[in-house]
Amino acid sequence: MLPRKRPVEGEAVDGGSTIDLSSSSGCNKESALKKLRIEGSISSTPTEKTCGGLGVEVGSSSNGKDCSERSLTEMAFDDGNPHDIDEDLHSRQLAVYGRETMRRLFASNVLVTGMQGLGAEIAKNLILAGVKSVTLHDEGSVELWDLSSNFIFTENDIGKNRALASVQKLQELNNAVLVTALSTKLAKEQLSDFQAVVFTDTSLDNAIEFNDFCHSHQPPIAFIKTDVRGLFGSVFCDFGPEFTVFDVDGEEPHTGIIASISNDNPALVSCVDDERLEFQDGDLVVFSEIKGMTELNDGKPRKIQSTRPYSFILEEDTTKFGTYERGGIVTQVKQPKVLNFKPLREALKDPGDFLLSDFSKFDRPPLLHLAFLALDKFVAGLGRLPVAGSEEDAHKLTSIARDLNESLGDGKLEDINPKLLQHFAFGARAVLNPMAAMFGGIVGQEVVKACSGKFHPLFQFFYFDSIESLPTEPLGASDFKPLNTRYDAQISVFGSKLQKKLEDAKVFVVGSGALGCEFLKNFALMGVSCGNEGKLTVTDDDVIEKSNLSRQFLFRDWNIGQAKSTVAASAAATINPQLHIEALQNRVSPETENVFDDAFWENLSIVVNALDNVNARLYVDQRCLYFQKPLLESGTLGAKCNTQMVIPHLTENYGASRDPPEKQAPMCTVHSFPHNIDHCLTWARSEFEGLLEKTPAEVNAYLSNPSEYTSAMRNAGDAQARDNLERVIECLNREKCETFQDCITWARLKFEDYFANRVKQLIYTFPEDAATSTGAPFWSAPKRFPRPIHFSAADPSHLHFIMAASILRAETFGIPVPDWAQNTKKLAEAVNNVMVPDFQPKKDVKIVTDEKATSLSTASIDDDAVINELIMKLEQCWRNLTPGFRMKPIQFEKDDDTNYHMDLIAALANMRARNYSIPEVDKLKAKFIAGRIIPAIATSTAVATGLVCLELYKVLDGGHKLEDYRNTYATLALPFFSMSEPVKPKLITHKDMSWTVWDRWIIRNNPTLRELLKWLADQGLNAYSISCGSCLLYNSMFPRHKERMDKKIVDLAREVAKVEIPAYRRHLDVVVACEDDEDNDIDIPLISIYFR
Repeated sequence: MLPRKRPVEGEAVDGGSTIDLSSSSGCNKESALKKLRIEGSISSTPTEKTCGGLGVEVGSSSNGKDCSERSLTEMAFDDGNPHDIDEDLHSRQLAVYGRETMRRLFASNVLVTGMQGLGAEIAKNLILAGVKSVTLHDEGSVELWDLSSNFIFTENDIGKNRALASVQKLQELNNAVLVTALSTKLAKEQLSDFQAVVFTDTSLDNAIEFNDFCHSHQPPIAFIKTDVRGLFGSVFCDFGPEFTVFDVDGEEPHTGIIASISNDNPALVSCVDDERLEFQDGDLVVFSEIKGMTELNDGKPRKIQSTRPYSFILEEDTTKFGTYERGGIVTQVKQPKVLNFKPLREALKDPGDFLLSDFSKFDRPPLLHLAFLALDKFVAGLGRLPVAGSEEDAHKLTSIARDLNESLGDGKLEDINPKLLQHFAFGARAVLNPMAAMFGGIVGQEVVKACSGKFHPLFQFFYFDSIESLPTEPLGASDFKPLNTRYDAQISVFGSKLQKKLEDAKVFVVGSGALGCEFLKNFALMGVSCGNEGKLTVTDDDVIEKSNLSRQFLFRDWNIGQAKSTVAASAAATINPQLHIEALQNRVSPETENVFDDAFWENLSIVVNALDNVNARLYVDQRCLYFQKPLLESGTLGAKCNTQMVIPHLTENYGASRDPPEKQAPMCTVHSFPHNIDHCLTWARSEFEGLLEKTPAEVNAYLSNPSEYTSAMRNAGDAQARDNLERVIECLNREKCETFQDCITWARLKFEDYFANRVKQLIYTFPEDAATSTGAPFWSAPKRFPRPIHFSAADPSHLHFIMAASILRAETFGIPVPDWAQNTKKLAEAVNNVMVPDFQPKKDVKIVTDEKATSLSTASIDDDAVINELIMKLEQCWRNLTPGFRMKPIQFEKDDDTNYHMDLIAALANMRARNYSIPEVDKLKAKFIAGRIIPAIATSTAVATGLVCLELYKVLDGGHKLEDYRNTYATLALPFFSMSEPVKPKLITHKDMSWTVWDRWIIRNNPTLRELLKWLADQGLNAYSISCGSCLLYNSMFPRHKERMDKKIVDLAREVAKVEIPAYRRHLDVVVACEDDEDNDIDIPLISIYFR
């Protein structure tokens, strides 16, 4: 049984004895750890007498309530599982992992040994993920060198034990995780306390000894060895002789809606062409809801073959089965997978297939495997790592690698690449922050897999290098010389010249959420914008919410409600006080071009996007194109991440390629013929916004200025205006609420309307045996025949709808909500007193069935007359209102579980799902879909930002070629990496000229129209049209435009286009359409006319 709650104290173990941090005092280095901000400890031992099997004493539920007094929400969404997860905090992570994986994590104890930069990153990601405990182990002391890659340490920590110095700051990330430290030599027997152990900076001999113990332990202990050496990194995983993966990819099981099944051996199954099938040959599937061939509804998994976009072959003899009639769902069955890991001792000799990341380096992993083996022998022989810039040490390492290679026999490499080994030797002592961030994300995810069985583990070696990040100019030994600064480790790889460029960079980070926090931490450690000439500007208009804390690691719970950019900037400056950072709260958009003006953009070295929406990305992309600034783009979606480098004149821009738009369900499907829960939730959110936001806002628009509003409705004179008036009148007349009982009545009648009357009307208009105009059954797949719901106050889900709807209705009318509103018994009594009129279906009701229809409103030739009549009714309603009456529109907010918004949306969706026999969902799943929550975890964010920072070195160094840059797509779930060279921009040529999307032609000295036309003609371009914004300044077809020839372009823009040019702007942009001498259209760049 998993624990209900977990211990939440932090402790450090020093020399085998426990140090209670709450009693630490004095200035002693190892006792200076302050009392942690941790709230009380609760035993995880289950009691014998339980309520609902939750390990809680009888008479007490998890929130202290009597079992018989659970809230209506708890009863309505009771799925039989314990609700022991803080869904406000972990909502985005739950969207990736699910509850079961989270519970397994909550029961897992992890050891991380080696607290240099890589160990710190791994520990950070695991603590954010929410494992039960993380034990930090390191026998060494903090050095100035460590500050290049470890965000935990400050100069005040130099000389302290690394593990002890890390506990407090890591504990702050998540008070529900027990963080402890070990500072003495580790004995292999101590590993028995952990489900997973991670070793960094450990010799192979020690690693083999510990791994043998873990591999043979019962149950096996997941073992990971990982190292970062300069621009090179390695990971080895061993999760035991037989490790079961419960969910290989984390994707939802694929489904299809059946259209037909043949009586054959084997049978052909065809599905509706609503969506392409995602099945693969060999998949197992189950069938349900089939009419006719009911033998397949037995829940037995069956194998399929010959999968096509809309059909597949079922390996089953159906000749004696019933004849297929209609309906049916086919669902993929995800199969567990058992992996047989080899221990490190065996895997070193026979590594098997390596996980590739960059297909242009297909032969690199075996060489890196050899390099890391050689490095271990080098350290074992000399007792130290190679010195940066030492040719002698590089030669020794190469010699060891050559000898090892010779001993491989048939597995010998043809070329051991001495130049690569030299780079490896030079950087062997350095832990670079971008590499630590990237590998910290990868390894953190592997630990989650080991503890939960969720996603496919890395099997078993992964090697990576980014030597393309090195400066293009050759470096001498003096360039690597330490300067006794916190950046010495980075200087030992890149030299002091690139370090100076990093420090003097002027960087713009757009967004300070999950990606932004990681970027600011990385930049602070790398020294970006930390010099006298440097400046980092970060902007974000959002504030911190509780759900941010599980991955936006610069924020703490006491920052909730504060501006993200301000808190993130302050936290980054704490990591490195030399960081020159300015935090703004402005959205980057056309409306803020007075803040982010021409001078701002022109002064930048580089722009880094940390955004969560495509429109903002496209705008920043256009700004970077315009001002010819490099843009480093990245994004995450659950365990997936991608990076894109946008480099002036070298690569295409971000907006050059677009993902296809998401397929939208037809309006008639959502409103009358839903066939999945997404349709129900889309409808539910639409109804929520209509009832509680749009209609009250429409009422207030009328009450604010009745004459202007009615005049606008008359002028519109369409079906939409008629609908608006009807809704306002209904809200102020028949459905006006003055008491909470009125709100309950309204909610009860809405229930009847939505889930009984509308369904009765629908099946009256289209009976179960209805046919289309072609004679085909109307209710054929994907349509599902609905059934009306009979209201029962004894059904918690029915009563929950009434409660949420009535409370929110009361809020819109400003009616106080009585305490008894959440009392099941009293609410049931109140709702049973509501008189519900009988419903009679109507004959002439039109129900939209056209999938191309964009509106459910139908125009009428009598709209004008109806609108005038409605306005008269509205005026009568207005006269009956108390002076100053206004409604309170409610804007949907998904992340506040106390506001009843998601309660109502989930209740609306589930009742509708029940109408159509669609599986219902809990409130959390409803929140994911209706709230359009983007799944997010800390690990993929760390990988993305690490990869981007490796590219940052290249951009700020300058001189790198296209083939040096990398765009990356990765999914940590599989795991899979795909690194590729960016795409070149499209090149346009004309005579001896050429240009790309990056070019902008600049004309100075405030030219006239005649001068501009002549300049273009001199280039062999005949301009026939010049426009500014949406206004035409010149067209060769209009004789009067020739009168404008001697006017300045800027004056024409002011006079003709009415352009108001801000004082900060020194130029005006015009779009010119041109032809060549053969009348072929030539697409030329934007032209900027400088007049100041």
